[in-house]
Amino acid sequence: MEKGEFVMNEQNNGQITKEEREQVIELGSDITKSSKGNIYTLTIIGQVEGHQVLPETAKTTKYEHVLPLLAGIEESDDIDGLLLLLNTVGGDIEAGLAIAEMIAGMKKPTVSLVLGGGHSIGIPLAVCTKKSFITPTASMTVHPVRMTGLVVGAPQTFRYFQRIQEQIADFVTANSGISKEEFEGYMMATGEMATDVGTILYGKEAVASGLIDKLGGLSDALNALHRMIGKEKGKENKLT
Repeated sequence: MEKGEFVMNEQNNGQITKEEREQVIELGSDITKSSKGNIYTLTIIGQVEGHQVLPETAKTTKYEHVLPLLAGIEESDDIDGLLLLLNTVGGDIEAGLAIAEMIAGMKKPTVSLVLGGGHSIGIPLAVCTKKSFITPTASMTVHPVRMTGLVVGAPQTFRYFQRIQEQIADFVTANSGISKEEFEGYMMATGEMATDVGTILYGKEAVASGLIDKLGGLSDALNALHRMIGKEKGKENKLT
């Protein structure tokens, strides 16, 4: 099976096909078919892998797999909505933003659910959907942009970091209810984390700040997605 390909088999009487089983194993994704609509569930786990290949021992989400998959979901007549499940420590900024921008640009109903953690670049991924949820025990770490390895100690490097931070802050505030000033305040806080700069927000705090829309679990996220799908189908029926 090619990466990014999904197969809709209407003759399998609800049984998981071999292709769908392989997809769950390879991409951590699945298609749920019901009378309420067909939902594509996609997971963002571990580290978001970018241009550098991470060690085999690290759990990763590879952006080159996710991007064509999202394009296929948006174009497919067999998929009604996207459920995004997040448990990520963050990762490559450009790769994470690329995935977030693609989801934000989708017309189909999209809902995210933060489980465990939605840290660092996982924050734009959590807010890029039309509706976002977080479980009470899940956490989100807001911190400044940082880079490991050799860095050129020049003013242009620090300006580059600053511009990236501005892009992230602009995206997050445009796709959530938090203000830019409050988000940047969380990002640059010094009293929250030992030996680091930033803020850790747990479920209720993330919702109270406006970063995430609602506190809830899987059933809440699915109900919201089903309502959105129902509205879209109602619009289509009126047009026809």
